[in-house]
Amino acid sequence: MGNKTADILVEVAGYYSAKLAEHGETPRRVDWNGEESQELRFDQLTQIIPQPADFSLNDLGCGYGALFDYLNSRCRHFTYNGSDVSADMVRSAQDRHANSPNAFFSIAAEPPEMADYGIASGIFNVRLGCSNAEWCTYLEVTLDVLDRTSRLGFAFNCLTSYSDEDKMRDYLYYADPCVLFDLCKRRYSRHVALLHDYGLYEFTILVKKQP
Repeated sequence: MGNKTADILVEVAGYYSAKLAEHGETPRRVDWNGEESQELRFDQLTQIIPQPADFSLNDLGCGYGALFDYLNSRCRHFTYNGSDVSADMVRSAQDRHANSPNAFFSIAAEPPEMADYGIASGIFNVRLGCSNAEWCTYLEVTLDVLDRTSRLGFAFNCLTSYSDEDKMRDYLYYADPCVLFDLCKRRYSRHVALLHDYGLYEFTILVKKQP
């Protein structure tokens, strides 16, 4: 991990710890508008999982574990490993899911072990004080992590560069979906899906690893 990436992760940890202190365990603490849009995002991301049973999953940037709650209401016999650079967020997740034997949380920039699938939701949106070029490099390094720690596939989302100009904010990162689709096709797998039709100013990419 380069020095710049390490610096970014320290800044990100501080940002989301402050959000937790301000908003508590709610979608707003991760800068989502509400539970409905959060669930819609999870609907897209979990399309990487073809069957709702007998799988393991790494949630990179897990926050307070909202994705586990979503999966737990729909799936069975799965193992969830959440990792986050915010120690406050991980402690919140551990307390929240203390009675869930299939949920594990760690303070880390990378999942501690391989899983069938990897998911990263919302971690590429707030670029803070970074330039677009610096944030793009961080994004690509993180995609390499997702690829390296998932056996069967991974999914992530980004704000889209096709957003209405009057709604774009200068502290957010708006990715070009075509560029990232091409990157994933060339670097990770021939089986890549781009989802850009679910009514939010963002897109989801699914990278499916097949023999």
